[in-house]
Amino acid sequence: MAPSQTKEETKDNLQGIIELLNDGDLDQVVHFLEDIHPAEIAHLLESLPADQRSLLWEHLPRENDGEILTNLNDEVRATLIEKMEPEQLVAATESLETDDLADILPEMPHDVIQELLDTMEQQERDRLRSVLSYDEDTAGGLMNTDTITVRADLQLDVVLRYLRRRGQLPEATDNLYVVDREGHYLGYLPLTVLLTSDPEATVEEVMVHDEDAIPADMPEREVASRFEHRDLISAPVVDINGILLGRITIDDVVDVIRDDAEHSMMSMAGMNEEEDMFAPVFVSARRRAVWLGMSLLSALLAASVISAFQGTIQELVALAVLMPIVASMGGIAGSQTLTLVIRGIAVGQISGSNARRLLMKEIWVSVINGVVWAVVLGGIAWFWFDNMKLGIVIGVAIILNLIFAATAGALIPLFLRRMGADPALGGSVMLITITDVMGFFAFLGLATLFLL
Repeated sequence: MAPSQTKEETKDNLQGIIELLNDGDLDQVVHFLEDIHPAEIAHLLESLPADQRSLLWEHLPRENDGEILTNLNDEVRATLIEKMEPEQLVAATESLETDDLADILPEMPHDVIQELLDTMEQQERDRLRSVLSYDEDTAGGLMNTDTITVRADLQLDVVLRYLRRRGQLPEATDNLYVVDREGHYLGYLPLTVLLTSDPEATVEEVMVHDEDAIPADMPEREVASRFEHRDLISAPVVDINGILLGRITIDDVVDVIRDDAEHSMMSMAGMNEEEDMFAPVFVSARRRAVWLGMSLLSALLAASVISAFQGTIQELVALAVLMPIVASMGGIAGSQTLTLVIRGIAVGQISGSNARRLLMKEIWVSVINGVVWAVVLGGIAWFWFDNMKLGIVIGVAIILNLIFAATAGALIPLFLRRMGADPALGGSVMLITITDVMGFFAFLGLATLFLL
C-alpha cells in the first residue's frame, strides 16, 4: 500500500513534473521521481495530458512498471500497455502478486499472456487460474493466494522454526491459517498468540476456531462491509466445499472502497470512474452525448407540460418568474433523498423490511420542510406581486413537489436495484424529470384552477 501524501504534496509534485517536462529536462524528471512511491507515480501519470504522459512513461526506470500499471485506472493502463514491447510486459509482471496480476492480465496481448504463463511454475499457474476463475468484483477475484497454512496438530515451536526457515512473510500477514490434510479451513492462528504462547502447546490448543470465512463468490462490496464492521486486517477465502483458496488483505479492501465511492459519484453524472481524464476530445464527447440526450428528453418532457399551460402563463406573467423556484426546490429535496437511499443500498442498510419505513420517514420530512418553505415563499410571492392567491398557490405547489421529490428519490434507486441496474446510474436524470414535470404541473395546474 502506498505511503500517504497530502493533497498539497501531490499537487506540488504534479506542478514540478509539468514544469520539468515543459523545459525538456527529462533527466531531472527521472531524478525527481526516484523517491516517489509507484502508486503516486501512477496518480501523476493519470493527471498528465496524453503527450506528456507518454513521454514520462518512456523515460521511467522499468523496475517499477508492474506496480505502476496495477495502480492506474483501466483506460490509462490499456493505452500504456499498447506502447510496451512483449518482453517489457513480461518483465513488468514477473514480480506482481497473484491478485494484481489477475487484474491486468486480461488487458495484455494473447502472446504475452502465453509467454508469461510459460515462465511460471505449475503452482503459480494454478494459483493464477484460481483467481481468474472468479469474477473480478467478487472475493475470489479480489483474493491473493499467498497464504501460510499450518496443521492443527503441530506444536508452536515447530511452527516458529518453519517461519524462521521460510525467512519472509507475505505483506499484511497477521494470521496463519489452519487447515486439515484436505485443505479445509478450520480457523486461524494469530501471530500475536503464536509469539506469546507456550512453545510446547499445539496449534489446536491456541487457535481461533472460526467458521466464518469469506465465500469466494461474495460480492466485493459485502467483503468491504465485513472488513469495516469487524476491523479486519486480513480474512480467509474459501470455496463452496470449505477449501481454503487464499486471503484478502486490507489494502485490497481500501481499493474497493475508493473505487466504489468514485463509481457512485461518476455514475450519477453518467460517467465511468475508469475514464481517462485526458482522453481524446471526440472519445469523451461521444461518451457524454448519450447522457446529454437523456437530459434533453427530460427537458422536452418538462417543456411540453409548460406548453400545455402557456395560456395560463400569458394571463399571469408572474408564473413564469416563479416556476423555476418550484422545480429547483423539488430537485434539491429529491437529490437529498436519492443520495441517502443510494448510500444506504451501497452499505447494505436498506432491505425490503425497512424500505417502507424509510419512504414514510422521507415523506414526512418533505411535508415538514414543504410547509416551512411554503410559508416563506408564499409570503415572498404575496409581497412581490401583491397577490395573496398567488402566494397560496405556489406554497401548495412547493409542498406537493417536495412530497413527489421525496417519493421519487426513495423509489427510483430501489426500483433500479430490483431491475438489476446500478442505482446511481440514471437515477439523477429520472429524478430531475419527475420533479420538473410534477412541479410545473402542480404549480401551473393550481394556477389555472384558482387564479384565472
